[in-house]
Amino acid sequence: MNSKIKVLIAVGGTGGHVFPGYNLAKHLANNDFSIELVTDKRGFKYLSTFKYFKISILPSYTISTNNYFTSIFSLTLIFFSVLRSLFYLIFNRPKIIFGMGGYASFPICIAAYILRIKFIIYENNLIIGKANKYLLPFTEKVLVSNTELTGIPNKFSHKIFKIGNIIKKEIIEFSKEKNEKTKTQVLSILILGGSQAAKIFADILPNIFLQSKLNGIKLKIFQHCLKDQNEKLALFYQKNDINYEIFNFSYNLVEYFSKVNLAITRSGSSMLAELSNANIPFISVPLPSSADNHQFKNAEYYQRKNLSFLIEEKDLNNELFKLLKEVNNNRSLLDTIIQNQRQYSDKNVYNNINQLLKEIMNEKN
Repeated sequence: MNSKIKVLIAVGGTGGHVFPGYNLAKHLANNDFSIELVTDKRGFKYLSTFKYFKISILPSYTISTNNYFTSIFSLTLIFFSVLRSLFYLIFNRPKIIFGMGGYASFPICIAAYILRIKFIIYENNLIIGKANKYLLPFTEKVLVSNTELTGIPNKFSHKIFKIGNIIKKEIIEFSKEKNEKTKTQVLSILILGGSQAAKIFADILPNIFLQSKLNGIKLKIFQHCLKDQNEKLALFYQKNDINYEIFNFSYNLVEYFSKVNLAITRSGSSMLAELSNANIPFISVPLPSSADNHQFKNAEYYQRKNLSFLIEEKDLNNELFKLLKEVNNNRSLLDTIIQNQRQYSDKNVYNNINQLLKEIMNEKN
């Protein structure tokens, strides 16, 4: 590939958009591309800890269709975001743009279309996000993690290019076989609340773990939580003599993957892909309020492929203890999931990106 081609990566404000964008940026930078990232204030909270790339903040707004007045107000704000994006691209004209989903990527991609700069969108959920759906008529390609993606009209199917999940290379290369934990007596559980943490996990799960302990299940808990939950959680686990380790946000989860034989997680597509690639059996608990119920669709897919378990949030109190007891008594349940996960891999994702970029760069405008 040509050296130092300028690439702009536009990411939305949640971890599900930011982290694939950052992983992509690292890969392209290591392949002699010049990289810049654009996000909104929410996304910058995550990206500000990374010092390797130029990061710009542009305002973004949701596309509201609740009623006539909110629609007009929303479209007016988006119009001004597109104007600012136009000025930004005129002075920082990249060769190609990746839109990683979320409303922060929308104005940049529309501005790119106006200026005839090629852009590509990426969708890693199993139902296409609203911002990406609005961009379908204008994008060069739609990169998808899974061909079971729904919500793309047939007239745009020729734009679909399956690449896999853009997850950290360290996780793709991580080998759970070197750290086999399913045969140990202790059930070591990693609790993941997603990029914004899950307050409800800290409220509900400790009592279920206590019930498990009182029924003879040996536990070690590694729990991701909000900082203001640290003290309460620590006091509970100490009082009830439950072995635990608490941590707040961490971009480097590999250090925990080698310590556990089970995870309980929200159902963002990147996290489910990371756990599957690392061969960690997991219990998926979808966020009920996720847009278009996409987290449930993600979780349902992995359960259907026998790559994980699924418990809805409303059923945690009734179902989680039963499942932990069943898994503890029959570790072959975890072994079966691990064997299925070993057939699942995103190891070719970066080669697929390289191939696509090569094709697009060689195309005549």
